[in-house]
Amino acid sequence: MSQDNRFTAIVLDETDGKVNASIKTLDNNALPEGDVTVAVSYSTLNYKDGMILNGLGGMVRSYPHVPGIDFAGQVSASETAEFKPGDEVILTGWRVGEIHWGGYASKARVKSDWLVPLPKGLTCRQAMAIGTAGFTAMLALMALEERGLKAENEGEVLITGAAGGVGSVAVALLSTLGFRVAASTGRPETHDYLRDLGAAAIIDRSELEVPPDKPLGPERWAGVIDCVGGTILANALASLRRRRGCAAVGLAASPNLETSVLPFLLRGINLLGIDSTNCPVDLRLNAWKRLSTEMAKDKLDYMTNVIPLAGVIGEGGKILQGRIRGRTVVDLGG
Repeated sequence: MSQDNRFTAIVLDETDGKVNASIKTLDNNALPEGDVTVAVSYSTLNYKDGMILNGLGGMVRSYPHVPGIDFAGQVSASETAEFKPGDEVILTGWRVGEIHWGGYASKARVKSDWLVPLPKGLTCRQAMAIGTAGFTAMLALMALEERGLKAENEGEVLITGAAGGVGSVAVALLSTLGFRVAASTGRPETHDYLRDLGAAAIIDRSELEVPPDKPLGPERWAGVIDCVGGTILANALASLRRRRGCAAVGLAASPNLETSVLPFLLRGINLLGIDSTNCPVDLRLNAWKRLSTEMAKDKLDYMTNVIPLAGVIGEGGKILQGRIRGRTVVDLGG
């Protein structure tokens, strides 16, 4: 069998309810169904990837399985006129890496309508430095803009979980666009990092972890991107300015909504759920177009750490423990 018919992948197997990850060499016959085959250049490591690698969350339906919830690379074979060999493409969402084999492999086969052409102005590496996390951050910003958020608005935009993947991109993106960003984190060692990304103020996570004693606090935030949930989300909602929005993503701490209806009734605020998995094509294309022009490449490089495929298994546990800063890009060598 020729080398072109073989590829390297992280494969998850399940034995007696325990998930094990290992690097294996597979042949093309193992690839799932799809009309486009991609030679994967880069993928990323996200919180969800860490859960899947460690058998948490019940997101994987069958084994053996190749994780990795996004990837970028070059089309190597296509059965559709939409893409041809040599085209550079991005894939985020559609539950790739969960119910369909994902990006931790040097080859992927997927449906053509899941793919987005790599926008001008981005390399595959830069696209994955943005990745699902950055794509989600842009969707959050766009949702807040629809509710009136503008850079010239008075007040700060609060970003919680700011040292993580979504948070880091959100801080860098919004500060580049002229917003005054307040970054919340529970990791003092990341304060300088967040300031370098453009945060105008740093708020210790502990300030937002105390349950609010009143349903409404002083109107402080012009907008919120919350990556944590739970009590922190409740505090953010209680201090959101009238008729403004909070975009909620991730909910890593808790999905519980620990608030009353008063912020919604008396201030007319919006709680906006951001779903980057099943996202309309026109919105998806617009978000990537904006990212290609509005994301500061120097900040993107600063927040990004690149690892080989062999490093993913060990890093998967670290991201669950909150020990990884910014964006982790996986180099597949494509």
